[in-house]
Amino acid sequence: MKRLTTFAFLIVIIATISKGTILPRHTLPDTPFELRKQTVEEKSKELDSYYSAKRLGSFVENGQTFFRLFAPQAIKVTLCTFTQPEDASGKEYQMTKDSDGVWEIALWGEMYGLYYGFKVYHHDDSIGTDKVICLDPYAKAVTTFNTYFNPRRAIVVKEGNYDWQGDKWIQRDWRDLIIYEMHLRDMTAHPSAKAKLPGTYQGLIEKNIKGGLPYITSLGVNTVEILPSMEFANIELPYKDSILGRFNTWNPYERNHWGYMTAAFFAPEANYAEKEKKLKLNVWEGKTGEAIKAFKDMVKAFHKEGIGVIMDVVYNHLSEYEQGNLKEIDKEYYFRLNPDGSFKAESGCGNDLKTERPMLRRLIKESILYWMTEYHVDGFRFDLGKLLDWTTIEEIIKEAQKINPHVVFVCEPWGGGYDPAGFSVRGWGSWNDQIRNGVKGENPHDGLGWIFGKWQGNNSPQRIESYVNGTLDRDKLGLFKKKEHSVNYLESHDGLTLGDFIRIGTKEVDPMNTIANVDEAVKLTPKQLKLNKLGALFLFTAQGITMIHSGQEFARTKVIPINIDAPDTMKGRIDRDTYDKDNETNYINFKHATINKELLDYYKGLIKFRSTFEAFRRAAYDSVKFFNADGNDFAFGYTLSHKKDTFTVLFNANPEKEQSFTLPPGNWDVIINGEKAGIKALEKAVNTVILPASSGIVLKRR
Repeated sequence: MKRLTTFAFLIVIIATISKGTILPRHTLPDTPFELRKQTVEEKSKELDSYYSAKRLGSFVENGQTFFRLFAPQAIKVTLCTFTQPEDASGKEYQMTKDSDGVWEIALWGEMYGLYYGFKVYHHDDSIGTDKVICLDPYAKAVTTFNTYFNPRRAIVVKEGNYDWQGDKWIQRDWRDLIIYEMHLRDMTAHPSAKAKLPGTYQGLIEKNIKGGLPYITSLGVNTVEILPSMEFANIELPYKDSILGRFNTWNPYERNHWGYMTAAFFAPEANYAEKEKKLKLNVWEGKTGEAIKAFKDMVKAFHKEGIGVIMDVVYNHLSEYEQGNLKEIDKEYYFRLNPDGSFKAESGCGNDLKTERPMLRRLIKESILYWMTEYHVDGFRFDLGKLLDWTTIEEIIKEAQKINPHVVFVCEPWGGGYDPAGFSVRGWGSWNDQIRNGVKGENPHDGLGWIFGKWQGNNSPQRIESYVNGTLDRDKLGLFKKKEHSVNYLESHDGLTLGDFIRIGTKEVDPMNTIANVDEAVKLTPKQLKLNKLGALFLFTAQGITMIHSGQEFARTKVIPINIDAPDTMKGRIDRDTYDKDNETNYINFKHATINKELLDYYKGLIKFRSTFEAFRRAAYDSVKFFNADGNDFAFGYTLSHKKDTFTVLFNANPEKEQSFTLPPGNWDVIINGEKAGIKALEKAVNTVILPASSGIVLKRR
């Protein structure tokens, strides 16, 4: 760059002011005004210095509609408004910039329902050329044109006008949580759900159907955790086609079904409010903003049943392929970059967000608080939580607890590291992958766990006992300060279902074989049923938060349909990564719940048991007394007392032999055995109990 003379420099300033542009107080790198080259560190420090407390996004005040966008390095921003989102062109208004990097304009009138976006220009752009229209990061409602580029328009919405009918948050002690992780669409998309509006917010809460809320209520769980339902990118690149330098060899469905590609942090997913049964390409969806009311109706309906709602949220990366998001607004500010300027990808998704930037941290905090106040959401599960910086982690929970002291914060404590303990000391809960791997195993081939009579990795009798007590850091290799920071689970949306893990682990099913009759394949053998029950019993008697995934209660299988219309070479086989399948691989088939009704009833009994007896949620560490079985490393028992209740819990995970246990003194009622679970006495027991192989039992002192 040639140096400017003092005279020429002044001419540039005068010319700029005459156009009405407000010069920032910051000296931006790579601008015509820069007289020296900044180092990477200096530039980063410069960007970090920007901060504004102004309200951002679109909103109406005093008869005017305001539009504000934080874009600190832009040299020009125009507001683009549209009568309809499909309009080829709209009205453009040049915005002005303040000294904190916020661009602003106000239009007279209450512009509710107006579609809009921003054109953002930088120093390497040609002013006046065609520009991609960027979505407002604070958009409260979004309409999207369904392609992999995902052109989007924000919608000006009226807030605070929903009738909650006295609804409040479900405030529950974390120790009492029984979480049902689920995909919103999958709970009613299958014909067996009998929903009139399958796969939608509205369908999920229909009455008198087989699936959805009526089914969830019948289980007895007290919390649902919904896979991502902020507006997200539904569509991936064309299969085996080169676009933007990427060649899609991994996704023959060209779909992102699970939703882990967030596009708008304040807007509910519009597709779940559409009446169409299938996602349609090359059409605008979400034009009415109906998803806002539909999402609130859904939350209110769950709350009426005493069921809390946790959102699975993704703040570590954005949709990788679409155009018109934070990448075009200010790539250097919002993303972690490699030295060559490319995106860092510790998330595995190609563009990791730089959450430590002050204004991105503010966006994340305000997004969380918005879902709490505007949508009455009771908690959050953070995808790849370790990719967020610690300051953001600390500030989020601090601000959220000011609004709802019982708000739930849990996460995957990995992604850019692994630190459940780090989250625990900050008051967060974490998914406990240690109990998952220790109890069922890391993989069903050569990494089987305790329920199979195996020790996976560094697991041992001592670690199994630690899991019973909440995997606390007072134990060797423990993770958590408090038991309620441990989210105990054996199945989640990721990986094989527990049912399929056991089918493969027992070697009764070959995962490479084609399964033609899924209804027959889902039916559990006696051995599979025993292992499913054993794992479930351990899970529901362990201290901490309990989580199951949808369909785990009847050993759901994820077999890719043979007749599916996609070039998938795995048709007819069990799938372990179903993020891309908007089909019966993922849909909950309630006929299968009937086929495996014995297991379903066992889970219902366990849920009622855990909900009834506080001892398995709140017993003190020292009140749990363990005893082992001589000559059998996979069998153990313990007693625990809480208030007036005393229990004995016995396990025998040895697959080869039965185990005899001598009971503590007293008269005992068996309330859970290898066949049934619940809160009523099934039989009496005195002195000795003999446990069959791969089974467990719970006794309550009379």
